[in-house]
Amino acid sequence: MDEIIAAGGTPNGRNEREAQRAQANREELIERLGRAIRQDGRVEPIRGLRFFRLSAPTDMVHGRTDTAFCVIAQGSKEVLLGDDRYRYDPAHYLLTTVELPVVSQVVEASPERPYLSLRLDLDPVLVGSVMVEVGHATPRRRTDVRAIDVSPLEANLLDAVVRLVRLMDSPAEARVLAPGIAREIVYRLLVGEQGDRLRHVAILGGQSHRIARAIEQLRNEFDRPLRIEDIAHELGMSVSAFHHHFKAVTAMSPLQFQKQLRLQEARRLLLVQGLDAASAGYRVGYDDASHFNREYKRQFGLPPMRDVERLRETAAARPN
Repeated sequence: MDEIIAAGGTPNGRNEREAQRAQANREELIERLGRAIRQDGRVEPIRGLRFFRLSAPTDMVHGRTDTAFCVIAQGSKEVLLGDDRYRYDPAHYLLTTVELPVVSQVVEASPERPYLSLRLDLDPVLVGSVMVEVGHATPRRRTDVRAIDVSPLEANLLDAVVRLVRLMDSPAEARVLAPGIAREIVYRLLVGEQGDRLRHVAILGGQSHRIARAIEQLRNEFDRPLRIEDIAHELGMSVSAFHHHFKAVTAMSPLQFQKQLRLQEARRLLLVQGLDAASAGYRVGYDDASHFNREYKRQFGLPPMRDVERLRETAAARPN
């Protein structure tokens, strides 16, 4: 028995080696991302893979999620979905499985220790293919179908991430080998803590595929009056069931979801196209300018034109 233990190593010894490997991988990931993106901003070395760098914490930023796997090498970030708050760091990964309006904030970053992260888009076709190979085409148990969650970044998953980033030093190798490593990452996500969520929301399971259709419809028609009864009927669901499952996935009611989409688009119109507040509000579905101004201030903290002025001043103050 003693010889067997000596040959295989003690559990404590294996755990120590795993910890050392993970630490080495984290240090390598910091070094490689730091070389790949030397100034604040983002780069996309290959399609679907993005690197990010920031030298200071940010204010709350309104944006949208997609089906993606996100890892932080250095620093930390918070993402808000409805009333739920998710924080992740180098020891955890974030998995998003539906395109949703969210609010995010980098909370740890400095010039000496910049925030460094990466995001890998997850192709639903690839996820479905790996699901079939894994042998679990449907979720193995009932699970939370929330579109965002955070889990510990285990050593083998981190190792695959580092190998993917290494390939960016050689574009020729990346074209050939990166798809295989992306497939491995999907596999490790499917067999890991969030595997059932990925099956439920991204591909199959429960009512999630119906909610994905509703989300797509709301995104395309956010400027039109919201008719819950019609959407529920088209999906073959009762109104109460639709509300319940929609909030289970998005952490918002359909009305709150539509409001987020409207206000984000209005902000874009104000900032990019230079529309006045009344015109932007009308364009996204608000007939009452006063109502639009109140909703906008509640969402972004300032009335429309003052908010846009602040955004432009902040952009002008950033170093090139």
